[in-house]
Amino acid sequence: MIQNIIRFSLNNKVIIGALIVALIGWGAISLQKLPLDAIPDVTSNQVNVVTIAPNLAPVEMEQFVTYPVEMALANIQGLTEIRSVSQFGLSLITLEFKEHIDLYWARNQINERLQTVKEEIPKGFGSPQLMPVTTGLGEVFQYSIQPTDKNDTSWSLLKLREIQDWIVKRQLLGTEGVAEVSSFGGHLKQYHVRVKPDMLKATGVTLQNVFTAIESGNANTGAAYIEKNNQSYYIRGIGLATSKADLENIFIKSNGGVPVAVRDVATIEEGYAVRFGALTNDKTETVGGIILMLKGENSRQVVLNVKERLKQIEKNLPKGLEIKAFIDRESLIERTIATVAKNLIEGGIIVILVLVLLLGHLRAGLIIASVIPLAMLFTVGCMVAFNVSGNLMSLGAIDFGLIVDGAVIIVENVIRRLSMKNTVEGDSKDTTIFKATKEIMQSAVFGSIIIMLVYVPLLLLEGIEGKMFKPMALTVIFALMGALILSLTYVPVMASLFMKKEAVHKETFADRLMNFFIKIYKPVLIKALRFRKTIIGGSIALLVVAFLLFQKMGGEFIPQLDEGDFVVQLTMMPGTSLTQMVEMSKSVGTLVKKEFPNEILETTGKIGTAEVPTDPMSVEEMDLILTMNDRDKWQRCHGRADFEAQLDAVLKTAVGVTSSIQQPISMRFNELMTGAKTDVIVKVLGADLDKLADVANDILKKIKNTEGVADPYVAKAEGMPQLFVTYKRDTLVRFGVSIDEVGSVLRMALAGEKA
Repeated sequence: MIQNIIRFSLNNKVIIGALIVALIGWGAISLQKLPLDAIPDVTSNQVNVVTIAPNLAPVEMEQFVTYPVEMALANIQGLTEIRSVSQFGLSLITLEFKEHIDLYWARNQINERLQTVKEEIPKGFGSPQLMPVTTGLGEVFQYSIQPTDKNDTSWSLLKLREIQDWIVKRQLLGTEGVAEVSSFGGHLKQYHVRVKPDMLKATGVTLQNVFTAIESGNANTGAAYIEKNNQSYYIRGIGLATSKADLENIFIKSNGGVPVAVRDVATIEEGYAVRFGALTNDKTETVGGIILMLKGENSRQVVLNVKERLKQIEKNLPKGLEIKAFIDRESLIERTIATVAKNLIEGGIIVILVLVLLLGHLRAGLIIASVIPLAMLFTVGCMVAFNVSGNLMSLGAIDFGLIVDGAVIIVENVIRRLSMKNTVEGDSKDTTIFKATKEIMQSAVFGSIIIMLVYVPLLLLEGIEGKMFKPMALTVIFALMGALILSLTYVPVMASLFMKKEAVHKETFADRLMNFFIKIYKPVLIKALRFRKTIIGGSIALLVVAFLLFQKMGGEFIPQLDEGDFVVQLTMMPGTSLTQMVEMSKSVGTLVKKEFPNEILETTGKIGTAEVPTDPMSVEEMDLILTMNDRDKWQRCHGRADFEAQLDAVLKTAVGVTSSIQQPISMRFNELMTGAKTDVIVKVLGADLDKLADVANDILKKIKNTEGVADPYVAKAEGMPQLFVTYKRDTLVRFGVSIDEVGSVLRMALAGEKA
């Protein structure tokens, strides 16, 4: 069959030329569609369920929300793992499915069961909801809204949050490829009814009376329509409060014929919701947003769409404000792809020069070199067809030496046959090329197939390993397939069109170079054959030494990607207030920027949890994003490792803070693989939290001085300080008051209740 392919190609050069033009067109179109990213997205096939109940402690969230939801979802087909986090006011459940399970089918199954379990969750304990269809690496763009003048303090956090929610977020939600926009930081505006306890007592009004009155006194009503004079009039009762005065004039009850309104027992004022997170920028607190990419989308294209939309949105922003990105996936993708492209181009040039030099034939070298771009276009077309993204792992795995291997041996044999003195007289050039290609085709085909088979085991990997290395294996296989097809069709045709049939072979520089190496190699080979046992024994000894050295080599799951920016994870004692964390973020940000003025462009602190809790951190945890200047502007530090070492020394001067220096994507990678944001985690399991803390501290003492260990710390498991209100049941019976009524008063008086 292969001989027929070669013969067909030589006899139908026009058809081969048309197919090459089609290949160029297909590859060029595919190149525009190729999804680009820095690294493959290794997130498992998962769905997240979130429940928000701002007033509940972690124990109640676990007992009344997380556990019932987990039990209701545990029997879904294809489910491989359930893990959950219960924090103050937040429950997040992650369900992982087998890779072949359709994500939208899984979400539908979960949603059906959630409708049932919602009836089991007590009233006021939140309602479980599905998270957006995104992935663990879906946070492709993060921004803050800040004054153009750093000294401008006229913008309140309340106003900035309004601008984020009502101007920026609403317009971004229509952007192609965006699954959700999660607001972060600021004050979410509310109207607070601040009740006066003494006036409640004086008027005989209870807290529940006020709450019920506001709920019933703030609503619109529809009343169908009436017909009059051949005209229909739709009836609407307009009862929604539109001002503080409307709320103040809501009727509560009549006390001895005297009406009591809300204004008599409470004051109405603007306020904001309970906060579970904050965003800081250098020395100020600000507001921002996180763009969550829809699963399966092209991250680079999504970021470009977002940036284009932000240019339009900025025109509608109030004067004096700007939107500034502090995490931009596109810049990392551009740097990564630029590095890969640079290496590929340089490698291609080297291969071409070596081919021309060693073959000693310019036309032959150019024919072989032309296989490289054509094979790359074939590869790109296959990558788009099989939904393989272009990234550091896939594109970086391409080896031009492997691609041109088959073409080299075919063209070299063609040169030999065309220049032989004993070429059969009367053979045409096409016949000679056919015979030359046929002679060597088995070596070309089997050589390519053997290399492809080396990558086949990588296609059998599953889970995170499979998602990481399958794109690499597929890309190499596509490139080798393209090169093999071109070697058997395109190369013989090009040799027929552009190579001459020479009567006498002329000695070239390549011949002289090879003769020089042969003179050196020949005596070495003769001596090696004389001392067979010594050579074999030495080879075995080298193999043993190599194996011993291999045991001592370090290992990485993937190459360490230099993302450019850094993230410092900062943790304080459990129970630290949000206000204290904000001040700590400002002070640490100021400290590191003062120490590294030429290295750090700006600092952004993400404290606690965003509106959409894709990364549920507690209030005492913070990620300090360090946006870096270009490396050529650095003065104090020389390279990434030097900066990390000096930064670590500076952070150790901050009192009461535990720090860990990482990179944004690497940190998310660690979290996806181990459930923690650090490179290595040791988990200690048990029921007694005090005992667990003691064991963990003992482990810390033993490993902290281990070579290579940096910034070890123990994650606190004791929880935050609590005040317990214990009910006296006999007293409640005496006064005729239920626990629910007391709990309602406690909740409304201290945490507030949404009416």
